[in-house]
Amino acid sequence: MNSLFERMMPAPREGGFRMEGYWVWCGSVVKGEDGKYHMFASRWPKHLPMHPGWLVGSEIVRAVSDTPEGPYEFREVALPARGAEYWDGRCTHNPHIVKHGDEYLLYYMGSTHPFPDPEPGEGYGLEDPRCIVARSNKRVGLAVAKSVLGPWRRADAPILPVRPGKFDSYLTSNPAPCVHEDGSALLVYKARRYEGRSFGKMTLGVAAAERYAGPYRVLTDAPIFPEDRFHVEDPFIWKSENGFELIAKDMDGTLCGEKHGGIHARSSDGLEWRLSEQPKAYSRTVRWDDGSVRTMGSFERPFLLFQDGEPTHLFAATADGPGGFRHAADTWNMVIPIASGRNRS
Repeated sequence: MNSLFERMMPAPREGGFRMEGYWVWCGSVVKGEDGKYHMFASRWPKHLPMHPGWLVGSEIVRAVSDTPEGPYEFREVALPARGAEYWDGRCTHNPHIVKHGDEYLLYYMGSTHPFPDPEPGEGYGLEDPRCIVARSNKRVGLAVAKSVLGPWRRADAPILPVRPGKFDSYLTSNPAPCVHEDGSALLVYKARRYEGRSFGKMTLGVAAAERYAGPYRVLTDAPIFPEDRFHVEDPFIWKSENGFELIAKDMDGTLCGEKHGGIHARSSDGLEWRLSEQPKAYSRTVRWDDGSVRTMGSFERPFLLFQDGEPTHLFAATADGPGGFRHAADTWNMVIPIASGRNRS
């Protein structure tokens, strides 16, 4: 069977989702009860820097399209700010939407801080107390609704708190759930540990719950990939015939051969992971449907839309510019159709 990377088709120039005046990121799509395709995405105003503006200004929104490719049109803010006293009261980000039975499960990252919002023209950056506190308060949570239109029931506590002394002692974020037919769940997530008064590099952990609402139990005391060889983030996982599969962003390019390209890994149990025989899952270099080829400034937060049991579209947050968050003038969620992998050798 051809690899996921080999099955990528040209990306529609007019597809995906963008909003004037906003940075847009983290696209996650589900087919709703209305037969339309609903994208849950992160946005924050452009009077903030792209990075780290999301830590204090991101909110999860919903957009809709008649087709998976889009273009998607903004409909509403799904998870707005709700007050500093809530664990997710000042920021919602990293949405991952799942349909299970007659419910929609919206996994996400939330954060809070006690400071005023940055005003337009006010300086804000990585050393700002608002940024430092908001980063340290990042946690994974879950909101549930009976309709893709909401209303969303948000919990008063995250489903993945930090664990002192472990690899996830500083933060948890970037949830990648696999919800089984019986309602149990396996959840891969991004973590950082405390190192003195600062934090370590990105790692991936895995947790499980007998019911998707929790409680979740972290299954390992070490990251699922060796920290000395695997520097990855932005996981996405799914159930396959022989266990589980995962794609993620290769931060250094040492695993898939391209910096910020994607890796493809497999596991029989969700705990022990190995790189696929063809480890490259996607590339920052994109073929567009107008015949052009472009290496994007960013290509992150991969999300696969599955239909009839196979992946049909890859969604990714992308940016213009030469690379690096500080050099981007525009960001949006793009989509790449995927050719069928059935009956191929």
